[in-house]
Amino acid sequence: MKTMDQEEEINDQIGVELADTRETEATETVNDVVTDENEGQTTGESREGTQLDFKEQGGPEKQEYGSGPQEESMEREKSLEAPNTMGKKVRMWETSQSTEDGQPEKRGKPPWWSAKPARPIGRQLSQTDFPSSYLTKIKAIKEALKTTVADLSATVKVTLIPVDQIVTISFKIGVFSKQLKEHFSQLLNIPSKYLQLTYQGRALKNSETLMNLGVNPEDIVKLELYSSNPTHFPIKAVFRKMQGIRDIITVRVQCGAKMYQDVTVEIERIDFHKPFLGGFRHKITGTEYHNAGTQTAPKKLPIKTNIFSRETQTVTERKKLVATMSRTSTQMTKIGVYVSNMTDKLITPGKYFTAAQYHAQRLAAVIVIQKYFRRWHAKKFVESLREQKRKRLEWEMQEKLRKEKAKKEWLQRDYNRRINPQTNEDFELLFHALEVWRQEQLRHIDQNFAGAKRKAALCELLEKETQIIASIGRQRILANNQKYEKSVSALLDKCSAPKKWISFDDNETLMDTQYTIRARELKDIYNCIIIKNICDDERLDVLLTLKHTVKEHECKLTQDILELIDREVDLMMRGVKSCNLEGLRQRIATLFLQYIKTPLFNPEVTRYLKVPPDPTKFYKNVYFCRSCEMYLPSTEFSISSTSYHVSRCRQCCMLDNEARQREAFLKYKFLLKQLYQSEADYEDDSKIAYLMQLQDLQYLIENIWASQSALSAWNDLCDLVIVRWDRTEEWAPWNCILLTKDEANVHLKMKSLEEGYEPVFIHKIKHKHILAKNYFSQIPMMAAFLHVYDTEDEAKEEESNETKDKESNQTEEETDKETMMSTPKDTEAECLPH
Repeated sequence: MKTMDQEEEINDQIGVELADTRETEATETVNDVVTDENEGQTTGESREGTQLDFKEQGGPEKQEYGSGPQEESMEREKSLEAPNTMGKKVRMWETSQSTEDGQPEKRGKPPWWSAKPARPIGRQLSQTDFPSSYLTKIKAIKEALKTTVADLSATVKVTLIPVDQIVTISFKIGVFSKQLKEHFSQLLNIPSKYLQLTYQGRALKNSETLMNLGVNPEDIVKLELYSSNPTHFPIKAVFRKMQGIRDIITVRVQCGAKMYQDVTVEIERIDFHKPFLGGFRHKITGTEYHNAGTQTAPKKLPIKTNIFSRETQTVTERKKLVATMSRTSTQMTKIGVYVSNMTDKLITPGKYFTAAQYHAQRLAAVIVIQKYFRRWHAKKFVESLREQKRKRLEWEMQEKLRKEKAKKEWLQRDYNRRINPQTNEDFELLFHALEVWRQEQLRHIDQNFAGAKRKAALCELLEKETQIIASIGRQRILANNQKYEKSVSALLDKCSAPKKWISFDDNETLMDTQYTIRARELKDIYNCIIIKNICDDERLDVLLTLKHTVKEHECKLTQDILELIDREVDLMMRGVKSCNLEGLRQRIATLFLQYIKTPLFNPEVTRYLKVPPDPTKFYKNVYFCRSCEMYLPSTEFSISSTSYHVSRCRQCCMLDNEARQREAFLKYKFLLKQLYQSEADYEDDSKIAYLMQLQDLQYLIENIWASQSALSAWNDLCDLVIVRWDRTEEWAPWNCILLTKDEANVHLKMKSLEEGYEPVFIHKIKHKHILAKNYFSQIPMMAAFLHVYDTEDEAKEEESNETKDKESNQTEEETDKETMMSTPKDTEAECLPH
């Protein structure tokens, strides 16, 4: 007896061989086995019939020379069974015959009775009667072999891209892919020419079949479908019940001890939400089982027709008068009957209440209700007014405190700038205060002194001014030294900082490179060199470390550093005081800082140097200062919008201002910064405001607006802002107004300028705008914007004039019509007396 695995391998081999044969070869095989079904003239048929009769008569089940053609035919019939017959496929596993030595029989080896000399015996045996079941099986074998391999089916799983929906369908492997496209074209309502099938990343042609892809019968193949024109014909998910599209699974069921049955189960896809109707769970395995109502689709009710009729839509009414009967009875005291009168009541009729009295009573009640309601409403209104007044007073108090606090902070910052100046703006304030003090002293001297006393007072004033300027200069030197130290420290920190970036989980990642480590070592050495008040041994250790670091490179700079180190060590050994070595140590620190800033010795510093290593890059943007006679980059020059050429650098302009005019531009810088921020908040692509320079804004505020608010004449520039006059148009010198911060907030909330201001005030503001136009039209860039602005104004005026003309024409036409309608009436009225 064969094992189950051997039987399974034999059946699979038989199925593959039959799938590869052609239809003609299958027909020849059938003709070799059976040539005439009715007469049974062939040798194979007669001998098979003989063996079949032998089995039916109770002969032995085992044969000596293997199985005959009938068993091969049965195996072919089982392997070539149609896959879609009633939704099930049955395969019978039987025990095949074996040879005496236990080895399986070779396929195609003719048995001993198939030799040619045995043909007469076959003819004699063919005269016997064959059972009808045998002839039926022979017919089934012929019909199965007539079916070609191309007519067999395979399971195709198509993935719809980009919705990622998988549609499973059973399809013949010999049909072209064009028919599969047409099927999905009807399903998705997309023309088939815009659909494209791909298999393993390769596009399929319309003439290709599944057999060309190497798909065997009953295999499962995965394809992808996408639209070549997703803009007009996108692929959408399919949620309705699809005819012929199901998930197919094969379930193997054991029918007996050695017999199995493969059942093909088709899973229908239904687009309704299945309600959960209960179930149970296995206590051991934990598997959940749902009720059948949850797993199956609900039955559809048959569509009913003509369920409405005229009788169901109409109502029959009937009127009938019914007089109800009210039966009452009374019982009174009489002979033989006693009725107690203890519970009786004596009722007397009241005053008659008329309808007018009833309505009057209702009216009085309504008046009372209205009175109390109005009282309640008045109390609520008064309380709301009182609450508003309280909030208003609190807000005014808070605003007052806020303004006072802001004023104090401003004064405190101004005081700190004067006491401890650090920036150039702080020194501008000092020189401006010095100039104000000098002017006051000059006025006092001119008013109170004359002659020699006046000259002596002027000399004393000049001496005081000189002392003050010297003290300011000392303050500037200290500030510059502190600024220099901070800049050097910042540069070293940047060079020695590790590389950092934000990772995917929002954490900061740090990484050191060989350049950052080198920069950190140089930074530590520099910080040790500039330390003061340390002992001689520590200083010697620092100098020794510096010497070993500098020795790595040989150049003029390193030689100078080594000479200075040797000189300091020699002087320290001779007992020279530390205060006398400050200059030498400062030279060592300066040269070592120059060593750090050299990219050859510190490659990381290249990223932070303002001066590039290649000096040829300066040639394009270098200008000559006529005051200090130096060639400087373009960033060192301040150019106003009215200038046509470069004259003096920033340093020379600042020095000239300190020596002569001594003006402070800090307040104008704040105003210009506020203007830039306010225009950026509008986000309407305004450009003119960003062309304004410090000198232009100063001229606009001092000469056009007289450095005071246009409404309240407040002259403190710290509280003033310059905003748009018409907020619908971009800011320009001819579309602005100078107001306090509170006035500006109210001004920008106005919907119409004519409603908020009087005509006299509007005329005054427009006059200032004309003055600003006349001045700023001299600037080429401003003149271009002014021309566009004028053309827009002219267009608006023309439109307004046209609208006015149309309105006047309409009014004239209406008056003419009224006169025409009124003239006939007048004539009739005149003719009536006649």
